[in-house]
Order: sequence, then C-alpha cells, then structure tokens
Amino acid sequence: MPQVCSNFIGGHWLPAAGEQVFSSYNPATCEEIDQFSVSGESDVLAAIESAAQSFKSWAATTPGQRASILYRAADLMEKEGEHLTRLVTAEVGKTLAESTIELKRSAASLRYYAAEAYNTTGETFPSDEPGSVVSTLREPLGLISVVTPWNFPLSIPVRKIAPALAAGNTVIFKPSSLSPAVGRFIVEILTRAGLPEGVLNFITGPGGEVGNALAANPQISGISFTGSNPVGNALRQAANARCRLQLEMGGKNPMVIMDDADLDLAAQVTVKGAFGLAGQACTGTSRAIVIESVLEPFLERLIARTGKLTVGNGLEKGVEMGPLASRKQMETVMNYLKIGQEEGARLVMGGQPVATGGLAKGYFISPAIFTGVTSRMRIAQEEIFGPVLAVMVARDFAEALALANDTSYGLSAAICTRSLTTAHNFTRGVQAGMVKVNKPTTGVSLNAPFGGFKDSSSATYKEQGRAAMEFYTRLKTVDIAL
Repeated sequence: MPQVCSNFIGGHWLPAAGEQVFSSYNPATCEEIDQFSVSGESDVLAAIESAAQSFKSWAATTPGQRASILYRAADLMEKEGEHLTRLVTAEVGKTLAESTIELKRSAASLRYYAAEAYNTTGETFPSDEPGSVVSTLREPLGLISVVTPWNFPLSIPVRKIAPALAAGNTVIFKPSSLSPAVGRFIVEILTRAGLPEGVLNFITGPGGEVGNALAANPQISGISFTGSNPVGNALRQAANARCRLQLEMGGKNPMVIMDDADLDLAAQVTVKGAFGLAGQACTGTSRAIVIESVLEPFLERLIARTGKLTVGNGLEKGVEMGPLASRKQMETVMNYLKIGQEEGARLVMGGQPVATGGLAKGYFISPAIFTGVTSRMRIAQEEIFGPVLAVMVARDFAEALALANDTSYGLSAAICTRSLTTAHNFTRGVQAGMVKVNKPTTGVSLNAPFGGFKDSSSATYKEQGRAAMEFYTRLKTVDIAL
C-alpha cells in the first residue's frame, strides 16, 4: 500500500490532524498512485499560522533573493522533466506530449516571474507643492490562498505561486484532490531551490471544507482560484468581500468559421481546441459556429481530421487524446451526450466509451461532434468539460457574432477568416477576455493577461504577466516634503 503523503507546513511534512485519507488514481488504468491526508480546519489554521509567521521576513527579502530561488526551481523542474511529465500523465491522463508542453511552460513561467520580481515598481508624480515628491510603492499583499484544478496540475499552480512569491507574499496551496501528487512535487522543487520554511505551505483535502476555511479566515489577504463556477462562487460567498479575489472559472468558447476561411486550417485549429486534453480545458473549443455556405465542406474536413485521432493511454507513443480525468467526469460527459440527443441535436460522430486494446479499465470516450445545435440547447450553453463539440450554423457574420455572445460565459473566442476587417470587427464585438484569429481558442502567451468576462472570471484581476503582479501587490501613495 502506498505511504500516506502528508501536508507541508512550516517547512516540514506533517500528517493531518485526522486519520482519514484519500487516494489519487491513474484515469487510464484506475491504478492507485498515492494516498493523501484529508485535512480539516485545524490543519488549515496551522498552515495559515505558518504563513503568517514567515510573511514579514519573506517580504523583506530582496528581489534578487526571490528571483534566484525561482530560477533554481526552473532548472530543477527541467532536470526532473522526464519523471514529472510521466507523473502529470499518470495522474490526470493527458498525453506525454501535452505534459511536456505543460512542463516547459511551467519552467518558463518560473523564469518570467523571477524577472518580474525586479519590476514591482511604483511611479513618481509631479507635485504642485514646491519641495514635495509624490510617488507610489508596490508592497506584497500578504497571505495568499492558492486553490487549483486538476486539468493543468503543474502550470496553473506555478502561474499562481510564482508571482505570489516574486512579489513577497507567503502562500497556502491546496491542489485538486485528483492531482495532489503533482502539487506535492511543485512544493518539493521550490523547497529544494531554497525557499525558506513557512513561505509555501501545502494542504490536501476536500475543496469544500479546506477551501472555505481558507476563504473565511481573516488573515488571508488574497485568494487565487481556478475551477468550476459553483466552487468559485462558494469561495466568493465565504470570503464575503473581505479579501481580494482572483477567480478563473468556466468557459463555453466559440470558434467562428467564416465563408472566406481556409477550411483545412479551420478544421485543424477546431480539432486541436475541442479535443486537445480530451476537451478538459476551460479555454477549449466547445462550439463551432459555421457560416451556412461552407458548412458541408467544413464538416467533411472536421470529421475526417477528428476520425484520425488516436485515443489511448497518454503514456504510450502515438496517442493524441487520453482519458477523462475521473469516473465522475466520464459520467458527466455521457449525461450531456444523452441530453444533446434528447434535445434534438444530431450526434454525427463519436461519443462512445472506448474499451478496446486494453482500455477497458480507464475513462476513455471517442471525440463527439453534434450538428443541428441551437443556442437554447443545454449543450450550447453549459460547460461540459469533455471531448464534445457542438456545431451551429449562422447566415452571416452578424448572426455568428450574436451566437458567439449568446452565453453566460466569456473566457476565450476565436475566428477563422482571411479578412482583416472581419477579424477586427470580431475582436471588438465578441464578449470574451481572450480572442484568437486563425488559432485555437486554447493557449495564450505566458506574459499576457489571462482571464475572461461575465461568469468566466472575477471582473477585476487577471492572471499571468504584469497583471498577475498587480493582483499580488497593494499600492501605497507616498508624499514627502523635502
């Protein structure tokens, strides 16, 4: 039986106060990976106290000291690359190629925020008062709660923890209960890189109890969360406007295919956006909105390209789409496939469990394509988080834009067109925080802001780049008479 993995509090691996444990599993084989502590309120309080005791000394460190730790962590992450990519694949099911991309991005993020440690600068303002100097200072926000999902178990924690540390904050990190082993490895790497005791604390357990206890504690100054809308809204309620929030939640992201598009390219980027990571990405393409005159040739290319995808265990060579992350996620996706057909959409491809070639124990499903989808159907409105693409039809650009915006979400959107004017009008008119042209809806440069509109994100603070440093710092105005 695997050894129970402890929490990391005050620089030490400690068991939770209770004796209850849970396991993480490989979704391709259902084999147990490790067992972890089920933490409770007393464990949360211990982690918060550790972070509070370490805050003053860590905030006083120089940018160079913080940067050097993040640089060393990036080097260590790359050194452990083969082991870490296999761990990511084993724990959440994505392909080795996808895990490798995530590893490289995570190491790059550590280096980027190491440099940003030097850029948490203020401004100097001219004053009407002779002999006065007015300026601003950026200071660390305080204790940061980081709560992360399972679909990017390495890169999302890193893009939250790294800027928080670079700005001089201390952190309490709670990973998803589906991917705690990868979260533990992040902590181990930063500790080996020289992070002082208590600066980064790690606790595992149920999101409801642990996450709400973190959100409700008055010592927490900021919460950075990525996950579902129900959990994000629960954290918002628990925080009760007491602390700063950065909530990245769901998406129902459209890909618009115009009548002047390169249809081969359109099919390529749609398949990548819809079925990469088995559709388990908040920026994944879940709706393809196609101009009526090119619907048939586009569908022909879309179905042909989708049919060539190899579904299987992500640890095996040649696999292009791995399993869903859990039995619960598999059941959710299968339920939406049933709902789509009951509402009148046509399932023209896929949507079947895959149990051939030794895959019977895992949570595999063939990539699914619906046609005849209207905007009132649930599969056009609700986030499925699986390899399910809803194809919708529009008469012209105006209708396509209206359909793209006809959702409560507003995370990512894309358009395929050869017209610069159409691309410009789409980027201005679509209600999404990130817009792509002739590219998949997934992915954005790590130095660019990440976040959405409407129900996809909290309205004020974005992730990534300079925007992340704004979230993790507070601004102080200084007026000095010389």
